[in-house]
Amino acid sequence: MDELRELYQQIILEHYRNPRNVGELPDATHKAEGNNPLCGDCLEVALRIINDHIVDIRFRGKGCAISQASASVMTTLLKGKTVKEADELFERFHRLVTGIESPSAQPGTLAAFAGIREFPSRVKCATLAWHTLRAALQNVPEVTTTEE
Repeated sequence: MDELRELYQQIILEHYRNPRNVGELPDATHKAEGNNPLCGDCLEVALRIINDHIVDIRFRGKGCAISQASASVMTTLLKGKTVKEADELFERFHRLVTGIESPSAQPGTLAAFAGIREFPSRVKCATLAWHTLRAALQNVPEVTTTEE
């Protein structure tokens, strides 16, 4: 189990050090800003959706390693997915980090965030990008994470 935990930590650190899909998306069709006032994480998620498919997604902002890695993983998983699939992944990720669902039930890199459940104060960091995604999909321009 220690080897698995180490692998998960490596995935999180890799996405923090070399985040994917960072930057502005000038032709975004959906956009929202997220803020976690408890730790200072803030980010923007922008998507370009065509025919109910996420053809591009980017994020930008600042925050801890968990929030930035989560945003990076989220964007890599969602590119090319439908809006419905994005919502389903949101639910799966939320169940994972809150301890409702097992890491083995998660696709690939999502399981790397399973250890977050052991640190309840970090759940908001991990879910900020995902809540911001959901806000963008619902055309809500801003979201603040205050409780999980």
